[in-house]
Amino acid sequence: MKLNLRILFLLGTAFLIPGCATYIRSGLSPERAAEIEKGCVRCDYSPSHEIEEQILALNATNVTERDIRETLAQAPAPRIINIHGGIYPVHRRLISFSEFLIGMGYPEASILNPGDSTYTFSCYESSHLIAGMIAWYYEKEGLRPMMVGHSQGGMQAVKVLDLFAGPPSSKLSVWNPLTWKEEKRCQITDPLTGKSRPVVGLRLPYATSMGAGGLTRILPNQWDMNFRLRTIPDSVEEFTGFYLGLDLLGGDVLGFGSANLYKAEGVAKVRNVQLPTAYHHCTIPCTQHLAENPQVKDWVNNFNTPTDKPEFNENFSADTANILWAADVWHSIKKHWVLELQNLIRAQRARQP
Repeated sequence: MKLNLRILFLLGTAFLIPGCATYIRSGLSPERAAEIEKGCVRCDYSPSHEIEEQILALNATNVTERDIRETLAQAPAPRIINIHGGIYPVHRRLISFSEFLIGMGYPEASILNPGDSTYTFSCYESSHLIAGMIAWYYEKEGLRPMMVGHSQGGMQAVKVLDLFAGPPSSKLSVWNPLTWKEEKRCQITDPLTGKSRPVVGLRLPYATSMGAGGLTRILPNQWDMNFRLRTIPDSVEEFTGFYLGLDLLGGDVLGFGSANLYKAEGVAKVRNVQLPTAYHHCTIPCTQHLAENPQVKDWVNNFNTPTDKPEFNENFSADTANILWAADVWHSIKKHWVLELQNLIRAQRARQP
């Protein structure tokens, strides 16, 4: 038994030798943090009645480019928590995805970490810290964040969901992403109700994982996920798990079969999507180019019928690598962008005297 554990540890260490893609977070001074926080607080979001009515009239499952340009561009957006895998330079690929979102019309301010101008979180950062920051952002911005995880980052996303789904007796502290320090509280003021509530029990609108599993399961920081990775708790409304065949790094049984399928523990809506085998585990988030060609961008924006085995048969002259993953995730992000704004507007109206 000890020998097997040593072998697993050595294999895990071998994965880490090339270098870890992580950040050194130092945090801002309290004064500077307070100054920046003023620009993060959106609970007082007060659009005109006309814009509110336009947002409420949007069809969340069919958000067009015109909807984004003429209506959503005048509103805030839920915070996107991008969690990258562990081997350098994998973080650059989720940065590419961040640039894709910005190119499609998503506000950069809702992706960029305001404390240090980074676009992603590392799978080696504490899941308690990420969960605590999600609670902080929700309290300050009034919109529930969404998570996008790639490779080990997908495993980390499920860890965060598990923390939110913990028993009522468990405690999760709020973390400030500006000072990068734990706050001495486990409660937030819910921006929709104005009432105090625990961090535990927070339910996110959308989370997704791409290529989680495979050989990365043997890494020491992922051992606690080996028996619960594919079970999604009720701390998220919609979850999409992406996998592809012949994926040694992120696919169980080389990415084939039911071992790669996520299932709901309760009422969460869980989808599983098999991407083409030609896609590559490490480079799937490289999607910035998709927002640079008008024809490709239109195809992505018009993608509104997600399936469990999508196909792409168009013959564009531009680069369309990874378009099926990007289009599916973008469709879900647009959907919950609209739904979160609609929830916020209705809650604000309900609280008006």
